[in-house]
Amino acid sequence: MSAQPSRRTELVVKTGVAHQVGVLLGAWRASTVAKTLAALVGAIVVVIAFTAYGQLALNRWNQPFYDAISRRDLSEFIVQLGVFAVIAGALLVLNVGQRWLVETLQLKLREALVTDLVGLWLQPRRAFWLAGSGPMGAQPDQRMHEDTLKLCNLSADLGVGLLQALVLFGSFSGVLWVISKDFTIFFQGRDHALPGFMLWAAILYAGAGSLMSYWVGKSLIGRNAERYAREGELRFSLTRINEHLDGISLAGGEADEKRRVASTLGDVLHATSRVVLGLTNLTWVTAGFGWVTLIAPILVAAPLYFSGKVSFGGLMMAAAAFTQAQSSLRWFIDNFSLIADWRATLLRVVGLRQVLASDLEAAQRGSRIAYVESEPGTLAIEALKVRVWAGRDRLDASDLVVQAGQRLLILGAPGTEKTLLFRALAGLWPWGSGTVRRPRGQTIHYMPRGTPYLPRGTLADVLCYGMASPCYPREAMAAALASVGLQRLEPMLNETRRWERELGIDEQLLLGFARVVLQSPPWLVMDEAFGAFDDDTLARIIDVLKGQLAHTGIVHIGSAGEAHDRLFTQVVHLVKAPERRRAKHP
Repeated sequence: MSAQPSRRTELVVKTGVAHQVGVLLGAWRASTVAKTLAALVGAIVVVIAFTAYGQLALNRWNQPFYDAISRRDLSEFIVQLGVFAVIAGALLVLNVGQRWLVETLQLKLREALVTDLVGLWLQPRRAFWLAGSGPMGAQPDQRMHEDTLKLCNLSADLGVGLLQALVLFGSFSGVLWVISKDFTIFFQGRDHALPGFMLWAAILYAGAGSLMSYWVGKSLIGRNAERYAREGELRFSLTRINEHLDGISLAGGEADEKRRVASTLGDVLHATSRVVLGLTNLTWVTAGFGWVTLIAPILVAAPLYFSGKVSFGGLMMAAAAFTQAQSSLRWFIDNFSLIADWRATLLRVVGLRQVLASDLEAAQRGSRIAYVESEPGTLAIEALKVRVWAGRDRLDASDLVVQAGQRLLILGAPGTEKTLLFRALAGLWPWGSGTVRRPRGQTIHYMPRGTPYLPRGTLADVLCYGMASPCYPREAMAAALASVGLQRLEPMLNETRRWERELGIDEQLLLGFARVVLQSPPWLVMDEAFGAFDDDTLARIIDVLKGQLAHTGIVHIGSAGEAHDRLFTQVVHLVKAPERRRAKHP
């Protein structure tokens, strides 16, 4: 027997950080705000360059200022205070400007990324396929909302911080080289030249700290990713409870739900505790190097001062330059926890985008139902077999043709998957064999089992949902509501509400039929659409389908009650297909 479809199909995504950053940059470059992003990045580079120049000026200011103090020269001291005010004022303006540019960059990055993901997600049938794509398709709402927010904020902050660190290091490494270019160390009776001693000391100091930070904190990447996944499950559990309060309360299920939430919360707390332990271990490195840094610049510059090669002001300038250079090199140490958080978030967001950009349908294995176009006014189903969780279901008529205005009823034998047949006709479940020929250029309206989807918006928006250009006059909408007995809703056509909470189940079902009446499609495919109605309501619906929608071709799957004899002209059955037996070998 053929391989059976799985409920979830795993999609492999590339997890290399270089590839993922490339995917992210590609999405940003292709966005409508790409030019704005480029302008913001350019402005930030300019601001950082001017800031580095200002900090170099501030570093040079150290020597005359502290020399004036050592000489007790009051007039020079006052002059240097004025110089400081000018430099600090300019740096303040640059810092404020940089903050505004970074915040605006975060905003535009998020706009571009969310627009890109939502655009991929809401391509026809893509969101449906994503639901069966495995863990990468879990909680796409959180990945597109919370994870993109975190990723864009961290990307902007870390990216600007890294650029600033590189510029500052390039600026102050020259200062350190000049200060210590003639440095010598006395060893074995003679002096040994060690040019650039302070620069090499800064590099070695920061390099040791970076390696220790990576070694201690690298596990935070996986731990953060796990925490975000567990947080998404908790959020989903709470949202699901909020959406099903009636059923939970009526069934007295509060205690059960509390246990489920407690179990999910326990997973969150366990994952978070692992992150806490990782951060605690990392703090031993970052905080330890932070305390040593308080005295390290003086210790490194002290040999120059005690050898008489620099004055006290020169010592302070050298110490300040060392602090700036090694703090730039310490960027990795100071930001490793944020880098781990960024890496985990990047994995989730880019993983989702890679899945969305892939051929989700092709990722599913097995033979396919063919979907082709037929002549307008004709819907044909040929030798259709639908793969289900155990075997295949088929129609007991191998070739069916429904002409415009005709009505076909498909009854399901016990054990058959009628909803999968409905999805197969709609193209959402293409696994199986046979051919579905859809009328060329004609709209097919699909009405699934249960209450219809009611988007948030005005009642007019609900009635027009799914139409490319909803522009029905109010009179037509009022007539559609009255045709199914919902005339009381006419005054609410322009009101915005949560209609799935405002209306009862029967009214929501009737609203689905009112939508069909208003849109008057040439074809209508339904899955168990009549079972929830009482006799009077069902009679009204039948009258509407026979009267106002007499031109509409109908395929109904499932029992039809009174409509069986009054409405349908053809009846076929969905049955289990016999399994093919393998030949026995001697």
